[in-house]
Amino acid sequence: MRIRKERSAGPLLTALAAVTATLLGVLTLVAVPGASAATLLGDDFEDGDAAGWSKSGGSWSVVADGSRVYRQGGTGADARAVTGAGWSDQSVQARVKPIAFSGGGRYVAVLARAQGTGSHYFLGLSDTGSVVLGKRSDGAPATLDSAPAAVTAGRWYTLRLEAFGTTLRGFVDGVEVVSATDSAFPSGRAGLAGHYASAAFDDVLVTDVPGPGGPSASPTPTPTPTVTDTPPPGSCPTSGAPAGFASVNAWGQNGTTGGAGGPTVEVDTAGELLAAIGRSGPLNICVRGMITVPAGMHDVASDKTIVGIGSGAGISGGGFNIGLPADDAVTSPPADAVHNVVVRNLTFRGATDDAINVQMFSHHVWIDHNDLCCGYDGLVDIKRGSSYVTVSWNRTHDHTKNMLLGHDDDNGAQDTGRLKVTYHHNWFDRTPQRNPRVRFGEPVHVFNNYYVYNTDTGVACQADAGCLVEGNYFERVEEPVTNHYAGPSGRCVARDNVFADDSGRPDCSGTVQEASAYYRYTLDDPASVKAIVTAGAGVGKIGG
Repeated sequence: MRIRKERSAGPLLTALAAVTATLLGVLTLVAVPGASAATLLGDDFEDGDAAGWSKSGGSWSVVADGSRVYRQGGTGADARAVTGAGWSDQSVQARVKPIAFSGGGRYVAVLARAQGTGSHYFLGLSDTGSVVLGKRSDGAPATLDSAPAAVTAGRWYTLRLEAFGTTLRGFVDGVEVVSATDSAFPSGRAGLAGHYASAAFDDVLVTDVPGPGGPSASPTPTPTPTVTDTPPPGSCPTSGAPAGFASVNAWGQNGTTGGAGGPTVEVDTAGELLAAIGRSGPLNICVRGMITVPAGMHDVASDKTIVGIGSGAGISGGGFNIGLPADDAVTSPPADAVHNVVVRNLTFRGATDDAINVQMFSHHVWIDHNDLCCGYDGLVDIKRGSSYVTVSWNRTHDHTKNMLLGHDDDNGAQDTGRLKVTYHHNWFDRTPQRNPRVRFGEPVHVFNNYYVYNTDTGVACQADAGCLVEGNYFERVEEPVTNHYAGPSGRCVARDNVFADDSGRPDCSGTVQEASAYYRYTLDDPASVKAIVTAGAGVGKIGG
């Protein structure tokens, strides 16, 4: 995985704040040279070292925990690690897994504006069941704001601490929970801490742009749903039809209809949901409220429509697996491949693996109008020969490993000639990479999506994949489209895209099959895509 360890602040970064308002109004169909200044630092520790981190106390090391992570191993010290330059405005985000606390008043945290390791602002998960926003000034921690939270050892959380001017804001799993104003530290470094606590840290990302609702922020996001959003019975939109590859007649399935023709059930507990998604035969499943499911991936059977009621429905703590168990020996679609599945209008949070995984030649899958954030691995991964999939009108945000299409450079036996997927009208918001990262699939059709603050790579087309990227709106995307990202190169065609606010230039070569050979589609004006997608993507946007 390629996340750069550090970027110099430089004159461009210094001047950026003063000209942001002007730049946001500049649109062009010709790429503007130069890299975006949005990423100040990123580290996923996949290189096996922690170069650039200064440590104080504790026992810090890079270890394997699924992927490589930076772990503070003991509970007997006030342990801190800091990195980077003396930035002023900064947003510090990391995935954090508490492991153990040594007693009361302990926490694991991300740090902003650190003055060495002794003075800083922090956003911490506490052993007392709270989120704490505080500061240290060469002494004991002082609380600036706090909020109750269920803090579970061994679970991953995404923390983001923002310091812009005198405003401090703390987010947990994409939701703002604490805030304060303070002027003690005008600038400093980013960091991590285990205050007499052990923890694992991963996917550290420091940017010069705040999250939703902050200065110079992206458009206002869909409100975070709560269980108090209780629409009346019957408001469950189970109808609708996809565009793109999920609409194609292929592999014995004509389009994607999900549970059409079957009964409709409403679920509001984990037991009801998991029983319904695994049931045989066509079934429409209406999800009411946020449901916490057991950790892990939960299998979805063929001919299912799973749809949320209103804007407050979804799952947390686990993910959906659409596909048979992985088997390298199977190299053609089996007769019992999972097929004809619709997942719509759901919020996914805190998955312990992927939020949605499609694998083993699953086909005719429609993933539409969901809000996905803050899981352990991918938000929507599609792999192992799966095909005829449409991913549309989703909002994915505040997550590093966004969408993977094809899991390995050596999996050509299953993937070549397959992985036919359409991505359209999605809102990729602060998802630094895998937007999507593609291997082998052709054509992979990426059209009319809105990318904002994707500070590493937009579409990465590798391992002989063929990507058609058209009519998208890229805003502050460092490398919007490339077929030279990492590993074997692919082929890509980029046309009629908008590149705004210091986005980079596409790096594309080769020829790609036209999507129009498979289905009919109409492009929206790329200059209007930002407004269209931010108004229509995410939950609560489909009728019923």
